[in-house]
Amino acid sequence: MPRTLGLIGSGMIGSTIARLALAAGLEVILSNSRDPRTLAALVAELGEGARAATPAQAARAADLVVAAVPLKAHEHLPAEALAGKTVLDTANYYPERDGHLSELDDGSLTSSALLQRHLAGSRVVKACNNVTPHQLLCLARPASAPDRSALPIAGDDAEAKAETTRLLDLLGYDAVDIGTLATSWRSEPNTPVYVQPYLGEVPAMSVEAFLRWTLGAPGIAVPAARVAELAEIAVRRPAGEARLPSD
Repeated sequence: MPRTLGLIGSGMIGSTIARLALAAGLEVILSNSRDPRTLAALVAELGEGARAATPAQAARAADLVVAAVPLKAHEHLPAEALAGKTVLDTANYYPERDGHLSELDDGSLTSSALLQRHLAGSRVVKACNNVTPHQLLCLARPASAPDRSALPIAGDDAEAKAETTRLLDLLGYDAVDIGTLATSWRSEPNTPVYVQPYLGEVPAMSVEAFLRWTLGAPGIAVPAARVAELAEIAVRRPAGEARLPSD
């Protein structure tokens, strides 16, 4: 079991995972693209068990690392410091934010495979990319709960996926293995398991309004069997058509 979780990226998803990890008894090391001192307020809010560091320091000190950065920032992740680590990739490809990447637009790579190429010495697992931050926090349940939700994971290394499954269990979720990094598109934008199952019907609105709206939405439990079903029926659409949720 991991005892220390490193987070590279401390925005909405990163800070949510940090909260769940602390509640599960883990220590967390937060980092971002700026000076660690910029995280002082978040560290103080999170309380005992949380501290700030640089991305390289967080990578080296952690048992397992979460990369919670936009895809366009993936090349800034410290590949040397992350060598030998299991890295959870929470990113999705949105061309209007990340810029068009031909290998993703034509389907020759998935976004997680692109990250794995950058982190050649690490074991990348796609995880926590298909649910909004507030729902990730409020849908977490103990293992015995009848309304426990599941999240899809994908990766090329069996032990790394087992590590990720154990971490998600601690955080309050079952894991559904949907295959390799090459098939990780099954949980990406424009697929049935992406965001909507955990929210229900989503009104049409701007991205900013959508994120505010999710803060008042309690979320919908999505069990493992349903996650597996939704991932299985996914049809791959051009990644270049991906749009931010509700945009």
